[in-house]
Formats: sequence, structure tokens, C-alpha cells
Amino acid sequence: MRLNVVLRYVGLILLLDAAFMLLSVVVSLLGGMDTGFYPLLQSFVLTAILGAFPLIFVPRGGQISSKEGYAIVVGAWLMSCLAGMLPYVLWGGEFSVSDAWFEAVSGFTTTGSTSLSNVEALPRGLLFWRASTHWLGGVGVVMFVLVVLPSMGSTKMRLSSVELSSMAKDNFRYRTQKILQILLVVYVGLTLVETVLLRMAGMSWFEAVCNSFSTIATGGFCTRNASIAAYGSLWIEMIVVFFMAVSGLHFGLIFATLTGKSNNIFRSEISRYYVLSLLFGGLIVSVSLWASDMYPTFASSMRYGFFQVVSVSSTTGFATADSSVWTPLAIIVLILFTMQCACAGSTTGGIKCDRVLLAFKTIRAMMIRRQHPNAVIRVKLNGVIQEQSVVDMAMLFIVFYLMLLALGTIVVAAFGMDLETSFSMTASCMANAGVGFGKAGSMSNYHDFPGAIKYICTVFMLLGRLEIFGLLQLFVTNWWK
Repeated sequence: MRLNVVLRYVGLILLLDAAFMLLSVVVSLLGGMDTGFYPLLQSFVLTAILGAFPLIFVPRGGQISSKEGYAIVVGAWLMSCLAGMLPYVLWGGEFSVSDAWFEAVSGFTTTGSTSLSNVEALPRGLLFWRASTHWLGGVGVVMFVLVVLPSMGSTKMRLSSVELSSMAKDNFRYRTQKILQILLVVYVGLTLVETVLLRMAGMSWFEAVCNSFSTIATGGFCTRNASIAAYGSLWIEMIVVFFMAVSGLHFGLIFATLTGKSNNIFRSEISRYYVLSLLFGGLIVSVSLWASDMYPTFASSMRYGFFQVVSVSSTTGFATADSSVWTPLAIIVLILFTMQCACAGSTTGGIKCDRVLLAFKTIRAMMIRRQHPNAVIRVKLNGVIQEQSVVDMAMLFIVFYLMLLALGTIVVAAFGMDLETSFSMTASCMANAGVGFGKAGSMSNYHDFPGAIKYICTVFMLLGRLEIFGLLQLFVTNWWK
């Protein structure tokens, strides 16, 4: 594997990070040169130099191999997180090194968990940078660079195939460059529309932009300590719920729907399953809250229940209530949605609806085969017969995902955390959902957790964002030969 090739492409990603740091510097300057100005400016200079260095001094290496593609993608994520923590470390305040690393990884992986006990103490420049890490990480830092760069031939195709989830590719019936353009057009378009609507609903332009970044990236960083609950506005909550749910759909299907193509959201079996599961789960949680007198009316129970179900399922992590004190049934439903999450081809994490639906169909096929040994049963998804290798890979992913979830629960519990906190914390980090229960509840933060737990959580965030195998391959000795 050629290290010079990897360094050049990672350098390009760092330059993109530096560009958003510079934008954050401008926000800080326009806000009266707040206390975040110099930390952001220094971080911009350091990141820009680090990104430009391999472009100047490292020679080109031609087309890349699959191994180099994986190394570039993983290296880009790790270096972006390292660069992303610089403004926090230089600013100081609540940020220790472990807190700054946690905040950066949580931002870029769109997990949305925070190590801050007082978010509102951050200057505007840092709040904008914090939201920008979500927006960059949502569609993928590598994807942004691939859209901007001129034609790179098979290199662009190789990198996009590594960055894009394997389950997402079936609904993209275009060439690589077109896929990248569709992703960015839908991503930017949704962000702009939600920003305008949130401004009309009462947010300032600054808060509307930051919260739109978090919503469309399905991240969850908010500009307020109490998350979306701080606004106390039904209109804001309805707008956020809608865009959280939409951001959980396959972006290719959103584009196809808007352009009148036949392979649209309404014809997708996976999209229907996703929407129906949201409706069914939201109804169960709402009835549970209403029956237990958690809220005075069924309407208010639906307001809070549906918001939290969509927030968790889309892995956004916004909150309008403390779900840790809800009924056991409501908590179980939310945990199940934390593991399933939304659709491949979106900005969400988790196992994804595609694999869950495929698992149900595979189980059904196996049961029919047991009853009729000579029957030929084909597993179909969206009317397309699935290759056995695709089915096997999906089942392997689910098994491996659950094994890591169990391992993480055990490791966190070893630090003295209770079972509810340990399991939900690991599940939320693996799914990049950000919302757990117990001490890691929707209205809590990670500030008082030991540094070791924060580092462990960031490992699971990266595993979830890179869909496990991308990150683990770097630790296989034979892979480097």
C-alpha cells in the first residue's frame, strides 16, 4: 500500500475541514470577534498547513487500490476528528482533551452526544463549528471532496464505493459522478428549506442554520442546553420532526420522487416499512405515555412520543422531553428503534431498515424451506431477487453488530455503570443516535463520565459510522501486506 497516495487524499479532506473552520472564523468575526475567534483562526491555519503539506511535498501516485481506498476513508475520518478537536482544546472552558475529542468525534459521526454541561456558554463561532462538524460528517467528509474535485476516473468510483453504504447502492441507478451530485443537491436543498422554515417559525437565522445542519445530518447538536425543548414551540417541533423523518429516507429515492421517476419513495418497500414502523412505534409510545398519565392529554402524549421516536429512529438525537423517566414499554420501543434506525442511503447509522427487512424475509424463507424442503424460495427486496452473498453479508453485519453491542455493554459496565446506562449508551454510540437512558438520558450529558468511558464511546461511534468492517480492516495484519 502506497502511503503517499493515502496522505495526499487525506490532505484534501483536511483542507475541506479548514475551509469550514475559516467560515466559523467569519461567523465569530461578524458576532463581534467573540472568544472563539483566535482558537478557530489558529485551528484553521494548523489544519490548512497539515492538509496542504502532502499536496506540495508528496508526489502523485496514480489510481488507487481497494486497500488504499479504505485507508483513505478511515484516515480521513480520524484526521478530521483530530483536527476538529483543535478549536475546543485551544478555547478551553469546559473542554479537557478527552472532552474535546469526544465532542469532535460525536460531531463528525453525527452521534450528537455532548460532553458539555452548558452548551450556551460557547461563543457563536464555536457553536457554528460544532454544527458544521455534523453537516460535514452527515453525507461524509470524503463525499464532499469527491463532488468538488475534477474527474478522477476510477479513483472517484473507488472512494465513493468505500464511503457509501453497501446497502445504499441499489437505489442509485446512475454513474458515480451523478450519484455524488444527487447526494449533495438533496442534502443542501433540504438544509436550505428547513433553515427558511425554522426562521419563519421563530428561530434566529443563526440558530436556524445550526439546527438545520444538525437535523439534515441527523446529528443532534443544538444551540440550547435543553435541545429543541428550549423553544417550547409546536411549529418548530413539527418542522424538525418532518425533516428528521425525511432525512432518514434514501437520498436517491428522494431525488427520484421529486423528479418524477418510477423508483420513488412510494414504490419502495423499504421506505414503506420505515414510515409504517415510525407510525406504529410512535403510536405505541404515545398510548403508553397517555395510559400512565405521564401527560394530561393524548394529544400531548403524541406530541412528545412521536418526536422522540422519530428522533431516535433517524439517529438525530434531539429531545423535547426526558425519555429516561418514561414507561418501561416506551423505553423498550425507543431502544429497539435505536438499534434499527432508518434507511441506507441516508445520513443515519445503526443496522438500518434495509437489513432488518431483509432479515425478516430471510427468516420467513428459512421457515418455508423447513416445511417444503424441495421448494425454491428466493428472497426479494423491492421486487429484486437478492444474491445469496448480499443476504449473507447483511446477516453477518447484524450478528457482528449485536456482538459488539454486547461487548460494549460489558466494558462500560466494568466502570461501574448500571445496566440500563451501559447498554443504552453503547447502543446510541454504535447507532450514532446520541440518546440513551439512565445517566445517558436525552436531557443528560457526558461531562461527568470518566475519560476512559468517553474514549470507549468514541470508538463505538466510529465503528458505527464506518459500518464496522471499514475500521476493523485496519487492524488485520494480513490486510497491510
